[in-house]
Amino acid sequence: MKPGQGGSHRVQVVLGIVAALILTGVSVLVVGTLRGGVNPGGYGFPAGSSCTAPTLSGTLVNVALTNMGGPMMGQGNGMMYGGTMRLSADRATVPQGTVSFLVTNRGSIDHEMTILPLSDSQTVGSRPIGGDAKIDEAGSLGHAATSCGEGEGQGVVPGASSWVTITLAPGRYELVCNLSGHYAAGMYTQLTVTK
Repeated sequence: MKPGQGGSHRVQVVLGIVAALILTGVSVLVVGTLRGGVNPGGYGFPAGSSCTAPTLSGTLVNVALTNMGGPMMGQGNGMMYGGTMRLSADRATVPQGTVSFLVTNRGSIDHEMTILPLSDSQTVGSRPIGGDAKIDEAGSLGHAATSCGEGEGQGVVPGASSWVTITLAPGRYELVCNLSGHYAAGMYTQLTVTK
């Protein structure tokens, strides 16, 4: 290095570092947007979502619906998922009364959420699965299955949210995705309602 070139070299190094940081930031934003928005924990509306929920009353439970792996494949008279699916809530216990569920699909295929009571003898994830690869929804208390809307519908598309508000008595409940094959793939969790 010739005398006087040290400063120029340092400027080039600093500019290279700044360019690398900018490219890293842009990459994180692009990947986050493609995966439904940058949102630690996966709960609530994805960044850039066009969904707007009304003011939800009561205790709020944020639910994330996710899947990873291969596509749905036929398997006998049911369906089987070639990867992992999950329905998770940001809380396992809520007080009795009005409860609102904000359900966000963080996966790459449609999902939904249905609320079912659990009897004392039932365990989460143990409901019988029918020939259509679904469980019986008799006695369901509510659904979040409409993209950018409330209640029953055709499912929540990737990157969208749905919501439902219901009144829950003390007891145990199972939150499930009951699209064909999803319950069997692990899309369920328990919610306990206390006095």
